[in-house]
Amino acid sequence: MGKTLIFGHKNPDTDSITSSIVMANLEKKLGNDVEACRLGNINKETEYVLNYLGMEAPKLIEDAEDGTEVILVDTSNPGESIPNLENVQIKKVVDHHRVALTTPYPLYFRTEPVGCTQTVMYKLYKENNVEIDKTIATLMVSAIISDTLLFKSPTCTDEDKKVATELAKIAEIDMDVYGMDMLKAGTDLSSFTIEEILKLDAKETNLKDKKSIIAQVNTASIDDVLTMKSELEAGMQKIIAENDLDLFMFVITDIIESNSKAIVLGNSANIAEKAYNEKIVDNVIELKGVVSRKKQIVPIMTENA
Repeated sequence: MGKTLIFGHKNPDTDSITSSIVMANLEKKLGNDVEACRLGNINKETEYVLNYLGMEAPKLIEDAEDGTEVILVDTSNPGESIPNLENVQIKKVVDHHRVALTTPYPLYFRTEPVGCTQTVMYKLYKENNVEIDKTIATLMVSAIISDTLLFKSPTCTDEDKKVATELAKIAEIDMDVYGMDMLKAGTDLSSFTIEEILKLDAKETNLKDKKSIIAQVNTASIDDVLTMKSELEAGMQKIIAENDLDLFMFVITDIIESNSKAIVLGNSANIAEKAYNEKIVDNVIELKGVVSRKKQIVPIMTENA
């Protein structure tokens, strides 16, 4: 039998990529034959982390041969995974999102209500008495900083902060300095096409019976991103038509001020007005204090759908 493949979700973020690497390291230390993979191109933020460590990105795959053993990290959602997920053997899942997977067989499933998968990974290393070296610690703390927006996101827990503090000591980094440099690196959209920007961190989600995509980008200046508004809208309309969507919400989050604005298109765009009690003006809605898609967007949008 070949290697067990480890991968996160499509349109991978820093948590997804680092989790595949960190989980692969743990499994290898436990004597298992595994390989870290990814289901998409890395973003600028993740590129910053890997360049900082002098590391290559995991191998890019589109699917896996039927019967292959796999480990899922940072997601359990089949819609975010390989197209033939039902035909592979899922050995383990390590995540921090809602459970979105059922299987006809038992498996190891570890998910906790924390801000980042790496907070769960930290526990797995400790529980298995596996050393966390400087490189692994840097990967872990980078993901926690990313997923919690340097602890500003409402998804951040005291557990995330505690683990990140311990990891930063091992990594020998100043979290505030390194973290802000990393987050700012992730806001550079200059080398991406409009289509790529719309897919950088896009997640399909059903708002009750409304087929939707909620995408998000981080920036140090929302106005700079909105200079591309007409091109973004055209790209969004194309994706809506191709996927028969009811709603496409493109969230632009200011990592400095911890606020967002969103371009909202589709027949069900009014859901956003109901959810936030704000008017959509020229397809844009103000989302004051909103930074987390998982906690401040998807639940409230679903509730008002």
